Amino acid sequence: MRRIRKKQNGILTNIKNIQPKTLIGSIVLIILLILIFSIIIVQSSMQKAIIYDGENLNEARYPGYKELIDKLKDEHPNWTFTLYYTKLNWNAVIKHESYSSMKKTPLNLVPDNDSYSGEWAEGDGKKYDNGNWVAASQKAIEYKMDPRNLINENNIFQLKELTYTEEANTAEGIISKTDGSFLEGKDVAEAIINSSKKNNLDPYFVVSRLLQEQGKKGTKLSQGYEYNGKTVYNPFNISASGNSTSAILENAAKYAYSKEWFSLEKALEEGISFLNTRYVNEGQNTLYFQKFDVIKKGELYKNQYMQNLIAPLSEANILLDQYEDSKTVDSEFNFIIPLYENMPEKISEKPKEE
Repeated sequence: MRRIRKKQNGILTNIKNIQPKTLIGSIVLIILLILIFSIIIVQSSMQKAIIYDGENLNEARYPGYKELIDKLKDEHPNWTFTLYYTKLNWNAVIKHESYSSMKKTPLNLVPDNDSYSGEWAEGDGKKYDNGNWVAASQKAIEYKMDPRNLINENNIFQLKELTYTEEANTAEGIISKTDGSFLEGKDVAEAIINSSKKNNLDPYFVVSRLLQEQGKKGTKLSQGYEYNGKTVYNPFNISASGNSTSAILENAAKYAYSKEWFSLEKALEEGISFLNTRYVNEGQNTLYFQKFDVIKKGELYKNQYMQNLIAPLSEANILLDQYEDSKTVDSEFNFIIPLYENMPEKISEKPKEE
């Protein structure tokens, strides 16, 4: 007991002998170290974008990307590629995106038809939206989300940065693509291109989104829908949610009425601004990122534009067609390539149909 007390007394004596300035300096140093380590931890989880220069991609950590990017770069010298480090674990992302009986509504749906049967769908057979959709399988989600399946000429426009490109986007190009559709006409084309330019948004993307959402001939929401004694327009299907056709129409019409979208041109102009504010300005500046919300600027997985798992490819095909038709496909475009942590070496395979 005497030894312990003596040791304790010695410690107390040492503490008493510490000068106030030394003690304050030690405390400040400890606080600085804590702050430095906190910054390091935060920075290690922060997402970042870096222009690919042909050498700055770790092939061991991100297998299968480099060769695919280099091939496209050789074929299209004007194109640039941005590596987007999501800092997200691949398996964790797939788990969040996949069907779960605990979720009220799946994040990803596929059409309930023979083309997307077999390994494309899963769940308990429950139908969603207007009854024509079922939950997408994990294998289907992996296939559609794996960026390596998109780094080729047929799929890369799902990763195109959706900014306005002066020499590539023209009213004539829009008129050509929308001929015979609900978007035909000079006034509509000018409304699209003027609002797109104002919002620094690719107008060909706008056309592809509208044709994907409404079809060539349009729907009641794009042709004009009677609501509260007024004809309203909602071509982007904003707030078009519900489990029946009537509920979907009423909710979308109610929103359009509240915004006084009593002409197609006004609905287009303000709808484009909505797209820009709600998605592009939030970092979701590709078709891919608008479908799969893996951007940490907001809450992950919450701000997706659509549930349709096939939509990014459908829209990208329309977008690519416009650029090919206007002979501007080799303009100075940038493509944003998502990188995930712990990606499997083998590229995700396409699901088999029945």
